[in-house]
Amino acid sequence: MVKNIFKVVMVVAIIFMAFLCYRSIEEPIEFENQKEIRQAAVIKRLVDIRKAEMDFKDAKGHYTASFDSLITFVKTAKKAVVRKEGRITDQQLSKGLTEKKALKLTRAEAAQYGVDNYDAFKASFKRDTVFESILVAEFGANYPIDSIAYVPFTNGQKFTLETGSYTNKSEQVIPLFEARVDNNIYLNGLNRQEIVNMNDDAENLGKYAGLKVGDKTTPNNNAGNWE
Repeated sequence: MVKNIFKVVMVVAIIFMAFLCYRSIEEPIEFENQKEIRQAAVIKRLVDIRKAEMDFKDAKGHYTASFDSLITFVKTAKKAVVRKEGRITDQQLSKGLTEKKALKLTRAEAAQYGVDNYDAFKASFKRDTVFESILVAEFGANYPIDSIAYVPFTNGQKFTLETGSYTNKSEQVIPLFEARVDNNIYLNGLNRQEIVNMNDDAENLGKYAGLKVGDKTTPNNNAGNWE
């Protein structure tokens, strides 16, 4: 009887140890898979914030640290967009035809640039400048711009958005912005030890333990720290 109980205990222990070994292999894999999914969504949102901020600066000369101001701007401001119809073939490009030349192309020049049917080419090749809202031009009419401030997978947490400036050797003041989110926020709910390890690795390398775009103290061409 005791021998049978011992056998059962051993079997249970072996199964439990096998399970622990399995989980020790699977948990890091599961973490990596979920981390990649979340990072991709967060990076996409940060890239969209960067596009909106750059348009804001083009229009106003500075960046904004207010998501409300940024969203209102995207909804209401307009920008010049070139609508294109028709294209230049590789053969025509090789003969030196550019878009600028194509718009002014004369019948006498057509053969020189490999344009066989001048009338058809001129009728189909058009470049018109129109003004569209930033929302439509940059993101598409159906883009949920009101959600741009929120970090995916966090149930309502917002990105940190800040502005700053840098004065170069020529005394020129360069406006800067930074949007970021800590690993602890967008990876919340995943394996805690794996997140701690990620943070430790970043800190040991002197890097930000999270995802960010731009920098509020040093010009970096608005690069993301994943790029």
